[in-house]
Amino acid sequence: MSSVPIPQDLTARKGRFSRFLGAVPDRLHFAAHSHHPWPDVSFDAQQRAWLDAAELMDTKWERIFGEVVPAAQEHVARILGLPDPGTVAFAPNTHELVKRVFSSLEATRPIRVLTTDSEFHAFERQSRRWEETGYATVERIPTEPFATFAERFAQAARSGMHDLVYVSHVFFNSGYVFEELDSVLAEVPDPTWVIVDGYHAFCALPVDLARWADRIFYMAGGYKYAMSGEGVCFAHCPPGWGERPVDTGWFAGFAVMEETVTGVPYPKDAQRFLGSTLDATGLYRFRAVQDLWLREGFTPAHAHRYAADLQAEFLNRLDEIDLPELSPEHLVPARGDTARGSFLTYRTAAAGDLHAQLAERNVIVDRRGDRIRFGFGIYQDRADVAELVRRLDAL
Repeated sequence: MSSVPIPQDLTARKGRFSRFLGAVPDRLHFAAHSHHPWPDVSFDAQQRAWLDAAELMDTKWERIFGEVVPAAQEHVARILGLPDPGTVAFAPNTHELVKRVFSSLEATRPIRVLTTDSEFHAFERQSRRWEETGYATVERIPTEPFATFAERFAQAARSGMHDLVYVSHVFFNSGYVFEELDSVLAEVPDPTWVIVDGYHAFCALPVDLARWADRIFYMAGGYKYAMSGEGVCFAHCPPGWGERPVDTGWFAGFAVMEETVTGVPYPKDAQRFLGSTLDATGLYRFRAVQDLWLREGFTPAHAHRYAADLQAEFLNRLDEIDLPELSPEHLVPARGDTARGSFLTYRTAAAGDLHAQLAERNVIVDRRGDRIRFGFGIYQDRADVAELVRRLDAL
């Protein structure tokens, strides 16, 4: 991977993060895949949420559902190429949304699930607990070797032996991008439900779901590359799938709350998947951040290009120092593999030691077992990469 000049119009955006970067000036944050710093506009947005609550009190929900939520829905739809913003439902976390989708399945128990051995802890833990209780049976396809993963997963998917397929767009423990996702989805039989975990792809890669808007659930949130913090997760909910979730909250009946109704009514749009009272502050932040990037013409394609350029710079500088724990043979996927998201993953027995030593030097990265991850984003520049490698060399 060679170094590529970074356009000045992208490097200028580091200044949009002055509050986060100025809070601890000596800190190097290379965990954009875990917690992304927030642009300064989110500070004003958070204040706006507080002021709305003070001014409007109980009637603030009219502004939230009448202005803030629709604006956030439009941003999600624009970023993912969705034809209808009304298919987007928000929740404090994706775990809530996953449980709500599962509660909609009318399959005879146990629910038969196809997934991988590389899903994030939230789904991995929940699915294993479902197995313990007999609520689900789960087939997990290993993601490695990556070269054959798509065909192995497609073969299992086309079997028709599953009620639901759950798979990541970008895998959290490697950064491997499921580039064949589109062709594999075409192999899934129509009766089978599909959930795609898009958390490491949303706002990090260009994504176009137009072809699958009527077929799959796609879930992500603001904590990572959307730069909006916690509490602002969402699901694209295809029309006609899960019209009456068993796990339901009163927000799903918000539109008819003051009317006399019989039974349990559900809206036709994605709001049928809403839960109950939430803190809407994250939605304010998300709207402000996306408004900023829209005004500036900044897209996930730009973010991906910028992260890839910084990764190349990091790898080239790393070649110049002697640090066997981060040698190319430890990189997952391999160095020449272009199917990579916005972070670099190294598999090494020294992951824990490296993580601790970097923390002592005020460098924030993260690890998952024997894997240490370095994330790259637009709040960094070449000087930050050079300083990161200098501190690694000092180990």
